[in-house]
Amino acid sequence: MEEKTNQEIIESVASAGTVLPMVALRGKVIFPGVVTSFDVGRQMSLAAIDVAANNNMDIFIATQKDIAIEAPTSADIFTVGVVCRIRQIVKMPGNNARVSVQGMYRARIENYLENSKFFEVEVERLYLLEEDPALVEANLRVAQASFKEYVAATKLSKEVTGNVENITDPAEFTDTATFYMHFKEADKQAILEENSVIGRLKRFDELLAYELEIANLEKKISSRVRQSIDKSQKEYYLREQLRAIHAELGDDEEEREELRRSIVDKNMPKEVEEKALKELSKMDKMMPSSPEYTVIRNYFDWLLDLPFNEQTEDTEDLKQAIKILNEDHYGLEKVKERIVEYLAVLKLTQKIRGPILCFVGPPGVGKTSIARSIARALGRKFVRMSLGGVKDEAEIRGHRRTYIGAMPGRIIYAMKDAGSINPVFLLDEIDKISMDLRGDPASALLEVLDPEQNSTFRDRFLEIPYDLSKVLFITTANSLDTIPAPLLDRMEVIRLSGYTLEEKMQIAKQYLIGKQTEANGLTEKNIKITDDALREVIDGYTREAGVRTLEREIGSLCRKVATKVATNSRLKKQVITEERVADYLGARKFFPDEALASNEVGAVTGLAWTAVGGTTLTVECTLIRGKGDIILTGQLGDVMKESARAAISYIRSKADKYNIDMDKFDHSDVHIHVPEGATPKDGPSAGITIATAILSAFTGREVKKSVAMTGEITLRGKVLPIGGLKEKALAAYRLGIRHIVIPKANVKDLDEIPANIREEIKFVPVADVDEVFAEAFVKKY
Repeated sequence: MEEKTNQEIIESVASAGTVLPMVALRGKVIFPGVVTSFDVGRQMSLAAIDVAANNNMDIFIATQKDIAIEAPTSADIFTVGVVCRIRQIVKMPGNNARVSVQGMYRARIENYLENSKFFEVEVERLYLLEEDPALVEANLRVAQASFKEYVAATKLSKEVTGNVENITDPAEFTDTATFYMHFKEADKQAILEENSVIGRLKRFDELLAYELEIANLEKKISSRVRQSIDKSQKEYYLREQLRAIHAELGDDEEEREELRRSIVDKNMPKEVEEKALKELSKMDKMMPSSPEYTVIRNYFDWLLDLPFNEQTEDTEDLKQAIKILNEDHYGLEKVKERIVEYLAVLKLTQKIRGPILCFVGPPGVGKTSIARSIARALGRKFVRMSLGGVKDEAEIRGHRRTYIGAMPGRIIYAMKDAGSINPVFLLDEIDKISMDLRGDPASALLEVLDPEQNSTFRDRFLEIPYDLSKVLFITTANSLDTIPAPLLDRMEVIRLSGYTLEEKMQIAKQYLIGKQTEANGLTEKNIKITDDALREVIDGYTREAGVRTLEREIGSLCRKVATKVATNSRLKKQVITEERVADYLGARKFFPDEALASNEVGAVTGLAWTAVGGTTLTVECTLIRGKGDIILTGQLGDVMKESARAAISYIRSKADKYNIDMDKFDHSDVHIHVPEGATPKDGPSAGITIATAILSAFTGREVKKSVAMTGEITLRGKVLPIGGLKEKALAAYRLGIRHIVIPKANVKDLDEIPANIREEIKFVPVADVDEVFAEAFVKKY
């Protein structure tokens, strides 16, 4: 069967009618006689394609003026387009379709018909003007010659050149060549709308001449480079080519010269400046589009933002520094004393390395907030870095620039934020550091926190020595047990113990009540909390060494009052008394530890230290007929179990001394229990308490209910020192106990206990358990 010519197809389509569905095409102009394909995804376009395909109709395709418009109106679409015949429709994923069409003839939109599902237009076919054949032929030959010149100067595909060079019809030549050329869409649309064949050829020739000029300019740049270099030096060739491109663009030296001036003006240390200039020289040899170029540019941003010589002046007024510290915190005398010492030495010597302090204490005692106050007292910048959960060594030292997305470590980040080389740098929760296969952050901190090394700290990203010796490092921890020994050795440890009831009272009255009152929109005219109410809140609603929960409970009181004030503007001042606390905060959450009601056999009051402060515990011991087994209950830890076995061994070794029949050990099981079995307990400080309970059980002697004790026992009966004496003494005081047995080696710690409490309690220092038994039993041996 003989195939129809393009002209026969066009004439048959023209007689088919002028009302057609329309597709608004983005970023592409279609010409008559051209076969092309495009993707369709918008619902109106898909609907138009379906209607045309289902009804064997042609479709009108016009170009959208702005490709960014998702839902175009008639004003957003060019009026001149091409009537096309659909050749193939291929369904694509995502409710899209790829449509292959053949352009038939040009047409203009005369009217948009009302249709909500797709564009339906009435079009009129456009005809080319009748012109002088000779003049048309002359312009055609000029255009063909320009096209051949362009093909010779560029690497245009053979498919395009083959489709265009053999065309003799002027209109078809213009349509086909324009479609394949990389002209702007607006220029292509202008040629499509032109009715004059000569005008179309001239416009095509002008656009082609512009493209040819660009091609020749590219060739000129390449030629200039080749003439200036040796062919064997490939790297040098690439560099010269880049410089030639920069010369044409006019931006070859401006940015690098600005960087060079910034580096010199920064007044960096000599080694750092040499490294920076070397990196700048390396950047000169790179293409701006190179990934390495971006990495080096980012490197310079970091280097120029870091402080090298900028620093704040430390205050020399010691009285003013003390005043600031006292304004922000109550107590914490050891911390304040150490900072004043630092300022005094700095004032006398004018040069001192920043100390590395470690504040250790239970949660909520003010470790983090005192660090901020220290910065204010010294007149320094303050930066904080939380180490809780940090596992990757790169968090400290940074990543090498060979990695994609490499960045400096958080030490350098913080120094950049500080903007000075002598800030107060808080490393919070240093005891919460962990490690995994990516390295050990604690080991990386050894260099940071070593005064002998941190003057030349090297971040892997920067690869330069950076001086951290003027930084005042402060670390915080709840416990020293999890801090590696080499790291702990580099820090000056200052212990912050829990607050007493009176200290919490003062903190609440001087700081917390005012803070929460203001935070909840109240004034002194709205609320008053009495001292008795405050004591009730502290004793009945908090169980902590610090004041964090206390602040929350005071905030809760203020919110309850604020609710009343908001609903009744004429409400009188709310006075919260001890009796009214439960109305606001609900039932009491905590109750005092219960002291022994009477002198008992096998029951002794011991003292313990927890993360929330001191507490009392009762050690119970009873004998059961058995085979000499030892039963330990009450969720005792391994250390406490060992203390219990050591105590039993000691009593058994001294059976004759205490008039105990040895057969009694062989025919009795010893059951030791520490109540509140759901609470884990551990540590050696209950050793003498367990020994006293065991001896009481075996001899039947009663133990004084008014005596509490703490101390570690050895197999020789010696009493060893313990920790947390202040917290333990306060716990006994709250319980009403005024007679405490302590290790002799802990006498030095009595100064930490508030004087008023120390005067009311009788502390009995002991060196061996015989002295303990003499104080504990109702009847002395």
